[in-house]
Amino acid sequence: MIKFIERLGTFNHYKPLLQQLVMKDIKLKYRRSFLGYVWSILNPLMIMIIMVLVFSNMFRFDIENFPVYLITGQTIFNFVSEATNQALFSITGNAALLKKTYVPKYIFTVSKVTSSFVNTLFALGAMLIVFVVCHVRFQIYMLFIPIILVQVYIFCVGLGLILAQATVFFRDVQYIYAAVLTAWMYLTPIFYPITQLPFELMWMIKHFNPLYSYITQLRTIVLDGIFPDPRLVIYGFIVAFVSLVIGTWVFMKNQDRFILYI
Repeated sequence: MIKFIERLGTFNHYKPLLQQLVMKDIKLKYRRSFLGYVWSILNPLMIMIIMVLVFSNMFRFDIENFPVYLITGQTIFNFVSEATNQALFSITGNAALLKKTYVPKYIFTVSKVTSSFVNTLFALGAMLIVFVVCHVRFQIYMLFIPIILVQVYIFCVGLGLILAQATVFFRDVQYIYAAVLTAWMYLTPIFYPITQLPFELMWMIKHFNPLYSYITQLRTIVLDGIFPDPRLVIYGFIVAFVSLVIGTWVFMKNQDRFILYI
């Protein structure tokens, strides 16, 4: 535990490096793009419009204010998907630098998740546009939305650390995780109501799928105009911090062997 605290204590010393890595990721993402950061808003909007046309007309789910229902789930899932996929290669992708100088290895993983978090903040512009177009009433409870995003961020840092260290030793993790992420998307009520599922599957998703907690918190505030169930909030924080603790422990336990495999 003492060693763990000491290593975390070095984080403040490397904050400038973290900021530089995040800025580099964001600039590289939109380099040579004519619209630049505007794509952070346009891309989720275009995907949402396509999905609304498909699911509202073909499957005809009876969901009130379906565009808002869809983009809230889409925003949370896209954040988790981008952050964890970026974290996968955060260590192997910086092998040259890690071999030349000492830098806390977790900085690279945290920077990837943080840059995805910044991209998600840009994407909130798309969600805001949908709220205005669909006449969503702005409530005082919307001030809780940043807390929901913080829960997801902490969860992604923990999961990202697990995936990053696993990818160093087993390159096949990237292919396995791609399949897991696809299944995770369909097992999360992003574009369908959870009531469409059998009771057993619905119970499992509510209790074992963290994204259900985060998305439901957001939808409760936006669509129902009330504060989310405190049990969901507590569950969301517990899962986030458990993910962070496990991810940090596994990462630090194996990081000294990274140099042999990268």
